[in-house]
Amino acid sequence: MERKLRMGMVGGGQGAFIGGVHRMAAGLDGQIELVCGAFSSNPERSKASGKELYLPEDRVYGSYEEMILKEKELPEGERMDFVSVVTPNHMHAPPTLFALKNGFSVVCDKPLAFTLAEAKEIQQALEESGQILAVTYNYTGYPMVKQARDLVKSGKIGAVRKVIVEYPQGWLSTLVEASGQKQASWRTDPSKSGIAGGTGDIGTHAEHLAEYITGLKVTEVCADLTIFVEGRKLDDDANILLHFDNGAKGILHCSQISVGEENNLNIRVYGETGGLIWHQQEPNTLIFQTNDEKRILRTGVGDLSASAQNHTRIPAGHPEAYLEAFANIYRNFAATLKSKLKGENPDPTFTDFPSIEDGLRGMAFIETIIEASKSDQKWYPFKS
Repeated sequence: MERKLRMGMVGGGQGAFIGGVHRMAAGLDGQIELVCGAFSSNPERSKASGKELYLPEDRVYGSYEEMILKEKELPEGERMDFVSVVTPNHMHAPPTLFALKNGFSVVCDKPLAFTLAEAKEIQQALEESGQILAVTYNYTGYPMVKQARDLVKSGKIGAVRKVIVEYPQGWLSTLVEASGQKQASWRTDPSKSGIAGGTGDIGTHAEHLAEYITGLKVTEVCADLTIFVEGRKLDDDANILLHFDNGAKGILHCSQISVGEENNLNIRVYGETGGLIWHQQEPNTLIFQTNDEKRILRTGVGDLSASAQNHTRIPAGHPEAYLEAFANIYRNFAATLKSKLKGENPDPTFTDFPSIEDGLRGMAFIETIIEASKSDQKWYPFKS
């Protein structure tokens, strides 16, 4: 295994956003190389995308089935090692399941599937295959998110009492999808996005961040979802109350009609003796506070936790952000997969990436919120 891991990609062709992000993140550490792909459901567009990426013509496929089956037939020293799935939501489960059943590990963009039932199928296929799966809830790759988690875990803020997590955007404050804008079109289309709009697109990031940092699980929700833009088919704003399994209370707000907002994911966690504040748009800074002091913690500065240090890439004071955090997911997945291929136990440093359990929680969150918003029941139990 003294070589790069070979990646095949499903989706992410011409006009796609997240496919390029995955390719940059996967390549950042020099541990992974893209060797093949089925970049579009349109074979001609897939071929054109592969040509732009300088891939050999015979390693660019017209469908994910063709790619997986033909790669499987190649000699072990040539075939891909894993599949990266970067399609719209409705096409996450089919290639993921097909890859696992044919002996390939998978990195899947979030959410894991179109429905919770599909996610459970993936869980079963994963267990039967013995492969590895990562879900790109990429915001947990930031060093200061890991520092926040470690501060909570070590008891520095006492038992968590309150969590406020927000993800406001403004890009869908008008009916952008009517103009044919590709990213808006599929995200607001129930046949491609699923039963949720903004809740599934960005709300799941907020839910995952809250559970990751606190180590707690949401047990009940009270949800108010709205479609503000006339003509839209899926929610574009959500206000949600949360109950956690230790008795803590929370507020989750996600919105895509908050005019002027970019990707303002942020979280505040308040414990018995201290609090933490982190903003994704200023990701190198974590605020730790008590009633007597306020400390500004910075990426790469001072005595940070081992996990925060292990996921810091460049000297303090240099902006370290979205792509680096995304790359941390790929780096950890790659190191874990290499250990598996060598028949070794993985280094615990590199097993910190969102897994099948996180993917299942994300799908359960989406279905719970949609059901809760339609129900007259004040507190709605989190699905399992």
